[in-house]
Amino acid sequence: MKEIYLISILYLLAAARLLTSLFRKRIPCTLRSHLKEYLDSFMMAGMTAMLLITYVARSFYIPSESMLPTLLVNDYILVNRFVYVFSEPSRGDIVVFHPPHIQDSETNFIKRVVALENDVVEVSDGILYLNGAPQNEPFIKEAIEKDFHAYRVPPGHIFVMGDNRNNSDDSRYWGPLPLKNVQGKAFVIFWPFHRIRHLR
Repeated sequence: MKEIYLISILYLLAAARLLTSLFRKRIPCTLRSHLKEYLDSFMMAGMTAMLLITYVARSFYIPSESMLPTLLVNDYILVNRFVYVFSEPSRGDIVVFHPPHIQDSETNFIKRVVALENDVVEVSDGILYLNGAPQNEPFIKEAIEKDFHAYRVPPGHIFVMGDNRNNSDDSRYWGPLPLKNVQGKAFVIFWPFHRIRHLR
């Protein structure tokens, strides 16, 4: 649920709570008591959800095929926004971030971290190499078609790629991702129902 919808609902609940107090003489005592109880409960739940969405976890919709087969179009995932407050992304993490080459602050991408700062990343003959060592990546859709010359990730950055390596707009094209752009770590698919699973 987008924050604006939740905020609107909270305003409506607060208005209903205020009206209940203003017109207390016109509302039977028992009904007024039940209304106040329900409204207070809903407002508390809404404020708790707002805190969770803002600081802990947020839902994210998968709009493209760049993370196939791990994530499908129309999957909904939860993103842990708190996990990187005290730590930095690790290789293999699936992260949501603001792409550095797009000015629109509302646009988010989701990719897998393949290299950290000072790592040397390279693609040759369909295989990803990290610091000269070939990587075993059973999660990718298919072998990588285009080579990528050896590149050292600068400090304060990570290198991200989609699991659908041949159909992904990622660090190979727009460069390393600044750590400050990372919004959080994807940790679970929660919709559709038959796709519910933890992301490793």
